[in-house]
Formats: sequence, C-alpha cells, structure tokens
Amino acid sequence: MKFISGLQYRSAAWAGIATQFFFGFVYIMVYIAFYESGGKDIPMTLAQTITYLWLNQALLALVNQFTRDQELFKMVREGTISYELARPKDLYFMWYFKVLGQKLADVTLRFFPLILVTSLLPAPYGLGLPASLSSFIVFLLSLIIGSLLVTSLTVLYPILTLATMSEKGIVNIMITIADILSGVVVPIPFFPIFLQKISKLLPFQYISDLPFRIYVGNIPIKTCLPGIIIQTTWLILLILIGHSLMKKNLKRVVVQGG
Repeated sequence: MKFISGLQYRSAAWAGIATQFFFGFVYIMVYIAFYESGGKDIPMTLAQTITYLWLNQALLALVNQFTRDQELFKMVREGTISYELARPKDLYFMWYFKVLGQKLADVTLRFFPLILVTSLLPAPYGLGLPASLSSFIVFLLSLIIGSLLVTSLTVLYPILTLATMSEKGIVNIMITIADILSGVVVPIPFFPIFLQKISKLLPFQYISDLPFRIYVGNIPIKTCLPGIIIQTTWLILLILIGHSLMKKNLKRVVVQGG
C-alpha cells in the first residue's frame, strides 16, 4: 500500500530527477578537474568514478541515509502510535515494510529516466556498462541486500525516538555519519586509509559503495564474497537490534498528544 501511494507523487519525482541530474553533472565536473590535475595513485579510473556517481544518483532514493519517514515520527510525537499498537501485528516489521515500500516507490519513478539519459551521454559523461555479466549479477544481489540494510537503519530512527521523544540529536548525528561513510558524498576508495579502515567496521559502506564498486569492476568478483558476507551479517544484526529495541521501548512508551 505504501508503494502504491508513493507512485502518485510524480511531480516530486520529476523535481527529484532534475535535482539528481544537476548534482550528477556537478560531481562529474569536479572529478574530471581532479583527474586532469595529474594526481597519482588514484584508486578508480575516471570511467569507473563517473559510472559510480551516476549509479549513486539513479538509486539515491533507495540507498540514501538521510530519508526520514515523517509519518512514523509524527505517530510518536502526537500519540497516534496508540492506533498502531491496537493492531494485531508486529509493529517493527510493519514499519520496516512501510519504509521499504516508500523507498521502492521513489526509486521506481526516478531510476529509469536517469539510467536512460545517462547511458546515452557521450564520454566521459555517460554511464558505463558493468564490468562483466557476472559483476552485474553479483551487483544486483548486493544491491538487494544493501536496500534491505538501509531500510533496517532507517527504521531505527523512529524506534530511537520512542525513547527520546524527538528525532533531533542522536538521529541527526547518526544520519550525518551514515551519509559520509556510505560513499554518497565521496566514494570510499578516495578516503584516507584510516577512514577506510573505520568504514569497513561499520554497516554504511555496505549499503551502496560495495554494490557500485562491484558493478564498475573496482572490486573483482573473486574478492567480493567477504564483503557480501559482512553485508548480510550487518543486515541480520540490525534487524535483530531494531526488533529488540522496539519491544523494549514499547514497554515504556509515553503516548503524547491530546
């Protein structure tokens, strides 16, 4: 139901497409200038970087960290969560699939126009093909796991709000850290070595950076299995943590509002 209702907001989707084209070209021009400056030991080729950037823009609605389901936060702030508690359903998974449905609706409306146009652009501005057929298949697998992983993180924000009664503070800190360390701002290979080591210990890198680098061939098929195992492990762990926190916070939830 959330997916179907999300498909109705087509004007917002066109606005999002225009915005993502704009930022995509801005990022590409910055990186072209960087590559032409003659830097040494660059971890990705220009073609790989541009394809990575376009994938990021085309799938941003699915993999971004800064999405907040305002409907869920409003339930907590205004006390309408009491209606949710009256339903004979697992509240965690109901919220989980609401968030996932909204993400799928947003990316469905934006993905195909972006991919179509960017694949037709001339070099070096265009979206490249996957490194190989096997890379594309593993990319799809990793992207599916990554989209489930980012959903488990997004659902954590309103769950934490059950305890804090405000989405500000810790939620804003988490979103900022996640946004940087997921590779949305700068691809992980361009990070300093110490930040790359930190990012490998956290779940954010495995949301989008891993599948995108598999697609462009920066991570070879032979060496991507450990990353997918870590990705899957984080997904299971975050779902368990989120489900446990939901049960714990619901025992002492305060229903606000009139």
